[in-house]
Amino acid sequence: MKYISLDEYKKAWVFRHKDMPISSEDATQIKPMSAERAAVLWTTMVSREHDHPDFFDKTDWCGKEDSFSETINWENAWEAGDEQLPEEILNHLAWEANTTVYFCMARDNIIETSFAVFKRCWQNFMFLADGSLLLGKKRDAVVQFLETGNAKLGKKGAVK
Repeated sequence: MKYISLDEYKKAWVFRHKDMPISSEDATQIKPMSAERAAVLWTTMVSREHDHPDFFDKTDWCGKEDSFSETINWENAWEAGDEQLPEEILNHLAWEANTTVYFCMARDNIIETSFAVFKRCWQNFMFLADGSLLLGKKRDAVVQFLETGNAKLGKKGAVK
């Protein structure tokens, strides 16, 4: 099985937050991956060696400073209740609405959705910002959301 239901997802509360409701249509498109499926994607797109962003080092593309070109603040927009992601993130990604995206929190914890759904529900996802990476299927641009309220904008490198 590739996905678990949102009802079974241990952090599903972020998508049921009373102050940040999401539509039932969007909820059906937020698909937490099974641990097995997440591990395969993590190993091929993020890191073979490290299970969580806290442990990235220079052996991982995502642990290298030169993978990221800019750091911006996402938390101000989140605190202000902005419906849109910060403009710098949107401009950096420049993805189509139907781009499949992966919100990668750990080797066993990845959510798949479309970029359109992510953009509409971005505030909910930010409850999970702990070094989490937003990757697009067959896309090089990446954003790493840090719990400090900053986001690093960069390009995905090869997994070694």
